[in-house]
Amino acid sequence: MKRSDLLQASTSAARVSDPADPWLDVWLLRLPRHDKIAHLIDQSHLDDHERHRGSTFLRPADSVLYLSAHIALRLVLARYLDLAPQHVPFVREPCPGCGEPHGRPAVAVPDPPFHFSLSHSRGMALVGVASAPVGADVEGIPRTSTVDNCVPALHPDEQRELAGTSPEARHEAFGRIWTRKEAYLKGLGTGLSRQPSLDYLGADATRRPAGWSFIDLPCAPHHNGAVALRAPVTEPTSVHRLPVDVLFGAPALSAAV
Repeated sequence: MKRSDLLQASTSAARVSDPADPWLDVWLLRLPRHDKIAHLIDQSHLDDHERHRGSTFLRPADSVLYLSAHIALRLVLARYLDLAPQHVPFVREPCPGCGEPHGRPAVAVPDPPFHFSLSHSRGMALVGVASAPVGADVEGIPRTSTVDNCVPALHPDEQRELAGTSPEARHEAFGRIWTRKEAYLKGLGTGLSRQPSLDYLGADATRRPAGWSFIDLPCAPHHNGAVALRAPVTEPTSVHRLPVDVLFGAPALSAAV
């Protein structure tokens, strides 16, 4: 498949969200070292707020990741909306807890044809686009100190599960639980303002929140990923890995085709 065709795959401005036929598209972007691409990134698709936010990070790697993730998000959503990436309009839905406009991000169009969620961590970006409310999360494999600090915040039964794993498997098991949990909280629109201990997202799928599907994603050797979808699905409808040169603007993309 040509790179220019990749962003068109499984997307359509006319796609209809049918509750009886839910769908989930997953888009992954893995970055090389930030110093190899920082000077190549084309920020013309971003708005002033995104460009300013990208300039405020102290670590260059964090700046490159933020800019890259938001460019990728705009490129992907533009294909579903049949718009130029810089014209994709965003809005925040009301928070389920307080009603203020800091809930799930959404596209500001009448009767939005899809829901989406963006996550990025340590050189990896993940976008979930779906027919129903969705949350996506990708995280680097956690360090021992992170696991030790975060385990007490988990659901009691999740803590017991982790206590029964070997030291070698504990990091991976915790990572799977945590990405499911963050994906779910993003799908709800609460984020971590909702206590992580309230919801069970452990290994027993029958005990997870009713009405939601949870999919663990094999992102990369050093990352865990998960998507939570408020619809009955068992796997993504499609999974795409974006080539890094989509970040470099039309000339670079055309030259690579």
